[in-house]
Amino acid sequence: MLFFSIASAAVAPGIALLTYFYLKDKYDAEPLHMVIKVFLLGFLIVLPVMIFQRGLTLWLGDGSLVTAFGISAGVEETLKWFVLFHMIYNHTEFDEPYDGILYATAISLGFATVENVLYAFASQASIGTMMVRALLPVSGHAMFGVMMGYYLGRAKFSTGWVSRKFIWFSLLFPWFWHGVYDWFLNNVSQYWIWFIVPLMAFFWYGGLGKMYRANKRSPFRLTGAKGQD
Repeated sequence: MLFFSIASAAVAPGIALLTYFYLKDKYDAEPLHMVIKVFLLGFLIVLPVMIFQRGLTLWLGDGSLVTAFGISAGVEETLKWFVLFHMIYNHTEFDEPYDGILYATAISLGFATVENVLYAFASQASIGTMMVRALLPVSGHAMFGVMMGYYLGRAKFSTGWVSRKFIWFSLLFPWFWHGVYDWFLNNVSQYWIWFIVPLMAFFWYGGLGKMYRANKRSPFRLTGAKGQD
């Protein structure tokens, strides 16, 4: 019974958040099978992420900045971005700006779900610990996905140098903020919650704003109005 309770606590946050982001697609809901496919792609990149991270640790060492910004955030966000850009960016179903957010959060939450399950059983985590992880690492991965997907959506519906600028933003912003999050979590031993909670509130405030603006730019809006920054 305890096994199933911990397994459920590890899996439920990712599914719940993915459902939330799916339902926030106001104007042209994506095919559910596509969203599930991308969610499962997040499962599959866990192994290459672990291999790259192990190799970089042996090569670069485990200094705090290298670990946070290079080995952790750098590898995870780069591989998620690479899969999205090469498999989803030019897909016909990516037909409105919010789709970038949905697919990026799907792959991020797929990755976070497997990471959560591995952590739960490797460390014999309690239900309480898994609840904290739902509010922090899993939610954090979702917010990094929102950043990535928002700028991919801007790039998709822009042209020329503006599109290229947003493509770079879609990688660099989640990379940077993921690194900041990891650095605080791993290097502030006392009163860390006073840093992490405001940071998560900042992520969610910014993420909700990006979701609103992405939906506002949808070409499927009945009014045909174009969103403004």
